[in-house]
Amino acid sequence: QVQVVESGGGLVQPGGSLRLSCAGSGFTMEYYAVGWFHQAPGKEREGVSCISHPNNTYYADSVKGRFTISRDIAKNTVYLQMLGLKPEDTGVYYCNAERSAFGRDYWGKGSQVTVSS
Repeated sequence: QVQVVESGGGLVQPGGSLRLSCAGSGFTMEYYAVGWFHQAPGKEREGVSCISHPNNTYYADSVKGRFTISRDIAKNTVYLQMLGLKPEDTGVYYCNAERSAFGRDYWGKGSQVTVSS
C-alpha cells in the first residue's frame, strides 16, 4: 500500500527550529520529486521547497536561508529542516511525492506547525 506520512510538527517559539519528516512506503521515493507545501490558516496551499530526482533543490523566497530539504535514501524519507521559524510559518505542512512521467502523485495528510510565543 502506498503511503506518504509526515511527522515532526509541533509548537515552537519564534526563532525556534523543527525538522519535518516525510516517510514513503510502498514506493521508492528516491525516484520521485518530493515537495513540501504550506497551508496557513484561511489561505491556499503554497509550495515551500522541493527536491527533484536526482537532487536539485528549490526554495520559496520566504524560506530561503532558513529551510533545508534533504533525502535519506536508505530510510525512504525526505526531511525539511526549518530554522528561524516565524509566526507566519504557522500552518499545516504537506508532503507530495510525484513522478509525473508515470502519472504518480501521492500526498500525505499533513503535519501541524505552530510558531507562537
